[in-house]
Amino acid sequence: MAPAPFSDIGKKARDVLMKDYNFDHKFTLSVPNATGMGLTATGVKKDHIFIGDVNTQYKSGNTTVNLKVDTYSNVSTKVTVDEALPGIKTALSFNIPDQKSGKLDLLYRNYHATVNSSIGLNPTPTLEFNASIGNEELSMGGEMAFDTASASFTKYNAGLTLNKHDFSAAVMLMDKGQTLKVSYFHNVNPSTAVATEMIHRLSSYENRFKIGSLHTINPITFVKTRYSDDGKVGMLWQHEWRPKSLVTFSAEYDTKAKNSSSKFGVALALKP
Repeated sequence: MAPAPFSDIGKKARDVLMKDYNFDHKFTLSVPNATGMGLTATGVKKDHIFIGDVNTQYKSGNTTVNLKVDTYSNVSTKVTVDEALPGIKTALSFNIPDQKSGKLDLLYRNYHATVNSSIGLNPTPTLEFNASIGNEELSMGGEMAFDTASASFTKYNAGLTLNKHDFSAAVMLMDKGQTLKVSYFHNVNPSTAVATEMIHRLSSYENRFKIGSLHTINPITFVKTRYSDDGKVGMLWQHEWRPKSLVTFSAEYDTKAKNSSSKFGVALALKP
């Protein structure tokens, strides 16, 4: 099978350590429709007010149209076409009324490579490109961004990943070669997994790390924990109380901060 996109390098460890942790009141309502029409509303409570957006999706054949309106009346649109050409997925996105926000994305996959590129649709666009080669188990790749306005590279990273049925390891060189990140994910048994991420900044010799675990209590409930070198301890509990409808509780405590109080968050996702 084709290698995963470059953005998925280290994803298994990243999901254990970061995914679904939320320390605000978050709400998601999704209303799908068999005809291809769908509506999703999200909201997050921040600074004693709720902010969010409403996203409408329409799908017909191999074309999907997403229209999103946020609290501040910003409108963004994305049109995606699968298999516009064999193996190629295209997406056109833009915001209203920002005339310079247009962007064209192209994704190409075959048995040995995955390539994703995007270009801003304005007189001085930013060009972004990432690619990975290999297979489902072993792949390597890189990404870059070039700002035509300043004629300079704003980003270039590289990575290597090894994926097996019970573990996944990844090494990435980031921040224009200034940061080395190593991550590891391991399935201890069918119900328990552990993950770690270590970051070394080559210029300052600074080291950072996170360790975490995922324990499946039953097919619809799991618990996650994590600890980072800055002394923060996190815990998450998620339960699927009906198909694709989730309730998630998160908590974090800073062991190094004096007189600090714990942070709590709740997220509710509803799907009829």
